[in-house]
Amino acid sequence: MSLLGAAGCQNPFDGADPPPAPPAPDAADAGAVGAAPVGSPSQWASPTASPSATPSKAASPAATGSPGAQTAQAAQAAQPVQPVHKVLTQAESKPVYELDPSRKVVALTIDDGPDPRYTPAVLDLLQKYGIRATFFLIGENAVEHPALVREIADRGHHIANHTWTHPDLRHLSDAKVKDELERTSDLLLKTTGRQPTWFRAPGGDWSDSSLRIAADLGLRNMAWSVDPRDWARPGTSAIIDTILKDVRPGSIVLNHDGGGDRSQTVAAIKAYLPVLVDSGYFFTAPPN
Repeated sequence: MSLLGAAGCQNPFDGADPPPAPPAPDAADAGAVGAAPVGSPSQWASPTASPSATPSKAASPAATGSPGAQTAQAAQAAQPVQPVHKVLTQAESKPVYELDPSRKVVALTIDDGPDPRYTPAVLDLLQKYGIRATFFLIGENAVEHPALVREIADRGHHIANHTWTHPDLRHLSDAKVKDELERTSDLLLKTTGRQPTWFRAPGGDWSDSSLRIAADLGLRNMAWSVDPRDWARPGTSAIIDTILKDVRPGSIVLNHDGGGDRSQTVAAIKAYLPVLVDSGYFFTAPPN
């Protein structure tokens, strides 16, 4: 049973931005992309301004050459970004396994990155079909590849917390669990300017401690309903077959772009995305 259903069937992704518009397709791709209902339902909020947008150089205080303006700007930049945590209800603290099954919507989630070998290819495929996904990032990977973290965010995808070292949280003390989650959230906020609002326990192995600490940090918990076990490298065909067989309206799909050789996953995404799109599915991610 969906824990979302137990929480009153409120869609936790309500208000999510529509997916970014894909680039104009090549003639060979026009049929698949043009037929895709990847636009948002009318009740979704209007898209927000791109996080990559920056003030023009002429408007920058430093560009004026004023020492006072430069000093003020430097002081402001030196101030640490202070996280603001949302207070969660008990229902919001439970892991979400699926979305509203009455809507033909899929949430695509990508775990264990970023990885410079595979994340860029995944990003390009998502852009091709105008799909917005959720990337659950590992802190020790994110700190090594901050530019890639920013690229994920700048392309409009949702940035989420997947711990710092990918441990089994069930065997850690409360202090260590808090360090794994808080350290990762702080890094992602510092890197992207966005406070993470969703968390996924490695292996889906939540504990009472991790649920409580995640709630204290304003992190909701996202599980999944479709798992092709791509991390085990079962073969591209096996990944594709599992996803196309198991996806239903409201599914949350688990894939990986990090943690090892993910070439099978990239090949599978390339194959199954146009099939789901042509089948009438659209894709969603939580609001930033």
